[in-house]
Amino acid sequence: MVSSWLNLLAKFGFSNITGIDYSPSAIQLSGNILEKEGLSNIKLKVEDFLNLSPKLSGFQICIDKGTFDAISLNPDNAVDKRKQYVNSLSRVLEAKGFFLITSCNWTKEELLREFSEGFELVEELPTPTFSFGGRSGNTVAALVFQKS
Repeated sequence: MVSSWLNLLAKFGFSNITGIDYSPSAIQLSGNILEKEGLSNIKLKVEDFLNLSPKLSGFQICIDKGTFDAISLNPDNAVDKRKQYVNSLSRVLEAKGFFLITSCNWTKEELLREFSEGFELVEELPTPTFSFGGRSGNTVAALVFQKS
């Protein structure tokens, strides 16, 4: 949900925060939650990340927790939609801006390939691990990229 990340960022002292979602209902719900928390200074916008309005730009940090995963599962030309996602991300991020992604569908190696054009890995964030059959792995990939 959009509001949980925004709420957390605001409580840690971040300002000039904007949350987007393609669903007007999700934006309305997030707005209600943020209002109850007294966080009326956070901007919320209905935006389709694959078809952004030209006004959306100039961000220093973009955070994704599930959008890239959802786009990747689209049965209608997912490969092109993933490329459009990367193009949209490049357009909205400032030079040297950061992109944080949490994915339960993609491994670190796969995400490195998907974001190889225009982004460099800065850090892999720790996530829960599991062991099965003598091998260990992660249930989630969480990476920080910087726009190059």
